[in-house]
Amino acid sequence: MVLGKVRALAVCFDTLNDSNLPVFSGGEMVSGRVLVDVTGDVRVRSLDVTARGVAKVRWTESRNAGANTAYTQNYTEEVEYLQHRDCLIGEDRDEDAVDDGVDDASTLLRAGLHEFAFSFHLPQMALATSFEGKHGSVRYWVKAQLQRPWMLPVKTKKEFIVFEHIDINTPLLLAPQAGSKEKTLCCWFCASGPISLSAKIARKGYTPGDSIQIFAEVENFSSRVVVPKAALYQTQTFFAKGKGKEIQQLVSNLRGEPLAQGKSQSWEGKLLKIPPVSPSILDCPIIRVEYALVVYVDVPGGLNLSLSLPLVIGTIPLHAASSRTSSVSSTSSWVGVAVRPEAPPSYNDLAFSEAHRRHCLRGGGGEHHHVHEATSLLTYISEFRYLPPPLYSEVDPYPDPAGACCVQEATTLETCPSR
Repeated sequence: MVLGKVRALAVCFDTLNDSNLPVFSGGEMVSGRVLVDVTGDVRVRSLDVTARGVAKVRWTESRNAGANTAYTQNYTEEVEYLQHRDCLIGEDRDEDAVDDGVDDASTLLRAGLHEFAFSFHLPQMALATSFEGKHGSVRYWVKAQLQRPWMLPVKTKKEFIVFEHIDINTPLLLAPQAGSKEKTLCCWFCASGPISLSAKIARKGYTPGDSIQIFAEVENFSSRVVVPKAALYQTQTFFAKGKGKEIQQLVSNLRGEPLAQGKSQSWEGKLLKIPPVSPSILDCPIIRVEYALVVYVDVPGGLNLSLSLPLVIGTIPLHAASSRTSSVSSTSSWVGVAVRPEAPPSYNDLAFSEAHRRHCLRGGGGEHHHVHEATSLLTYISEFRYLPPPLYSEVDPYPDPAGACCVQEATTLETCPSR
């Protein structure tokens, strides 16, 4: 009998997102199929599927002594997030085991295409988001290995994406970020007026595709022409053997108009759009991805005057109620820039469905219950914000005579003429 050959071995995932990519989160089930295409009868000893998720860091540092290299130091570190193995055909064998050629208990595959299903659950623990950086990466993949008697194994591997969700609808990420600075350009025998900068953004948390509204005020009393600018930076930090390596990249930027001496400039909600970027990675012990909005004044021939406002890029976008709350807090808590207040929300905007309300309560209720009492109070306020308003009625179902007296007394005091 003439044995056939393995024409193709492939891994396919059952669930794909709108961009035709396999994307999952912690606790979700990953399912798919291993496709084996053979040209004739093929004996298979085993078909194994291995799923792994690993964060790796690696870089090299060298020191030179004249024309020679004194030494080279390698920095490597690895953290494993996922390890799963299934045997689809035959016995569960180690993929590094040596094939002894014995074909007992082998399976015969006839010519054609064969499919073998697999599935596993991602751990409930906090997983690191898939990431590719200059000195490290976070990768998740499924590897299939087909072993035949007296033949080299056939292997294939396919990666999938994991997102550790970051909900920006939390009190910490809805808090406005602001700051102000001032500097004076001078030397020993001459002095120039100060340059002042004040900047504010509505919140700390954003998602890719959002636009950051920047409110800023710049005053130039120096003798130089300065230019206000803003830039969004991504900082990648890698840790290995007790040492860190930092890489900073420019993500997006904008600039204002040049300012001559004695001039000022206001940004009343100048927009800086966030392009598609990786979410923040804050929980991985060897890789961190952080963002910051830097609002600065470009001073020719001198050090720039800059403000750094930290940001968190999340995966769950801003809810409607959270958007209104952050807008009101930003307009009422900062005097440096005058902002036109928003119109009051309508009932239809606030009357969420019961299912959506329960989902929001579940999302915000268990996140900070183990922290300080003040943080728990903020979490309770955040939950209360999602409750729909009561039904409108002309008649007060719970009249309070004592309260009515208090209201009347207060009105009388207000209308009395000043003595």
